[in-house]
Amino acid sequence: MQDVLHALSFIALAGAVFVVVILAEAWYWRRHGRAQAYELKDTLSNMTMGFTYKVVDGVIVALVGSAFYDLVYPLGLQYQPVHGVWSVLLLFVVSDFAFYVAHLVWHKVRWFWTSHAVHHSSQRMNYSTALRQNYLVIFNGGTLIIAVAIALVGFNKTWAIVAIEMSLLYQFFLHTEAPSFLDRFGAVLNTPSHHRVHHGSNALQIDRNFGGVLIVWDRLFGTFRAEKDAGPIAYGVTERQPRSYNPFFLQLHELGTLLRDLWRYKDPRILVRHPAWVEKRYGGTRRP
Repeated sequence: MQDVLHALSFIALAGAVFVVVILAEAWYWRRHGRAQAYELKDTLSNMTMGFTYKVVDGVIVALVGSAFYDLVYPLGLQYQPVHGVWSVLLLFVVSDFAFYVAHLVWHKVRWFWTSHAVHHSSQRMNYSTALRQNYLVIFNGGTLIIAVAIALVGFNKTWAIVAIEMSLLYQFFLHTEAPSFLDRFGAVLNTPSHHRVHHGSNALQIDRNFGGVLIVWDRLFGTFRAEKDAGPIAYGVTERQPRSYNPFFLQLHELGTLLRDLWRYKDPRILVRHPAWVEKRYGGTRRP
């Protein structure tokens, strides 16, 4: 119970920071003649999804995640980190690379896309979009790739949670079209400029820039594209774009379309193929 209370306390503190930043950005765009950068229904929907995601995530990690971590840990290297700069650096590299791999899988495999699609379905790019998350990722195994990698190296649960949460905190600040000092470090770090490409739905933008904190993984493995080379960015998804502001519908929408496609086509390959495979295999882009 104590772990659950700690998780909820962290959610409340982080949530307060996020709300302040969102309000500040909305004020900035209003002052600069782009009040349409925020839309009230979209923003409230995003914030509701962020809240439900973090509550479910915090409770499940506290109640079940600890036991799962203890189950995986003995199967790995059982590295014993010391409290020094090298251990922190190793944890950062392992967790960030694991996030890159997990993020790529979320985009390439429809089973995992069912929980990640909602994050890309907003047709706006602002700080509230960072909160547009889906609690289903806790249940479909989407976050296990990251947790398992950290456990197999040998870091304890506390270190793993800190690494994952710090990465997600950094990524919150990537969701903006406002000028950002982070863009100065785009050779190494993921930046708002790089992440805008990642959220784009045009051909040159799809499945690009998967990095969490570092962008070097994308540069190494050929998934990087600079904003200047990506063309005009259109936000949203290319298949099954939802037309609702209902946060609970949005979180379940892509899972519903997956189940519908499985029933309709009786083809289990849908589960492991790219999210756009159904349209290409069976024809046409369909509205939800």
